[in-house]
Amino acid sequence: MTTKYEQLANELRENIRLGTYKEGMTIPSEAVLQEEYHLSRHTVRQAIALLVNEGYLRKERGSGTYVSKPENLPQRSHKTIGIIMTYLSDYIFPSIMRGVEQTLREQGYSLLLGSTNNDHEQERACLQQMMDQGVDGLIVEPTKSSQYNPNLAYYMALKEAGIPLVMINAYYEELDLPHICVNDTRSGYLATNYLLEQQHQHLMLITKIDDLQGKYRMKGFVKALEQAKKTFAAEDVVTYTTETKEAVIAQAIDRLNQSNEITGIVCYNDEIAHGLIQQLEANGKRVPEDYSIVGNDDSPLSTLTSPGITTLAHPKEEMGILAAQWVTSGTTLEETFYYEPELIVRGSVMSHS
Repeated sequence: MTTKYEQLANELRENIRLGTYKEGMTIPSEAVLQEEYHLSRHTVRQAIALLVNEGYLRKERGSGTYVSKPENLPQRSHKTIGIIMTYLSDYIFPSIMRGVEQTLREQGYSLLLGSTNNDHEQERACLQQMMDQGVDGLIVEPTKSSQYNPNLAYYMALKEAGIPLVMINAYYEELDLPHICVNDTRSGYLATNYLLEQQHQHLMLITKIDDLQGKYRMKGFVKALEQAKKTFAAEDVVTYTTETKEAVIAQAIDRLNQSNEITGIVCYNDEIAHGLIQQLEANGKRVPEDYSIVGNDDSPLSTLTSPGITTLAHPKEEMGILAAQWVTSGTTLEETFYYEPELIVRGSVMSHS
């Protein structure tokens, strides 16, 4: 359990990291800190002593307590790039990491990894770690990118410090930062349009709504239907978040059981498509004879089922290489790059003529 003096030290340290207390500024006096945080003088002094020992503060007798000069802070690592991903060990992320590691190794950089599990608190801890280690650049996959992010101040502090930072797969709309993404609106459009071309008249979309990718793939789904002059029921868009992912397959199956018209399904990614195919087959349904399914990301899961999953390409390793090249270029980037997706046709879709 964190002690009271450690809690105060954490808050003061965060204010220094974010630039609320800048180099050379005096922090509030012990008396002010006592009153503001309802702490004893001994507790306040313990917190200040801890930060003095860490190099964040210096005390000057008869003058006050000041924020230290940068050379008194923990020294920055040399040639270290931080990478913060939502997940590190599964799905498409190992391929992205392979591209990043290959490029950084060739340029003599080391890599510091962090994983948020798509959770803002864990993202905050990762950012604090990267700032403490003094990374020379940062590659970030945003956490819950379609929601308000309470960690925006950290990104602003990194940008102000001139640390190169690039986002991959998504970005925070509130921040003007470079990002490398797939054109997800186009992905959703291509998946939907392909099912329409195969004469599927009634479609379902299963999509994630706490990430921008899901938002834009839904936009593409709607655009394709609109161009084809097709309509859909509100119930035919099944949504989920990071926390509700485990229940979405059952929710989609319930909707399919209620509708005799749906024959084509666009899935947020191959993971959802794979899970849906398994559950449909367990229920005695056949893919593609009863339902045609399109995934996204061209992950290893897309070839584990029989038939294989029709999906959209994701340039995983190429994205990792480009991100590493950008963040080691020595400048703060102000540009964006979008990959155009390509449809990969496998056996999970058949004509509904």
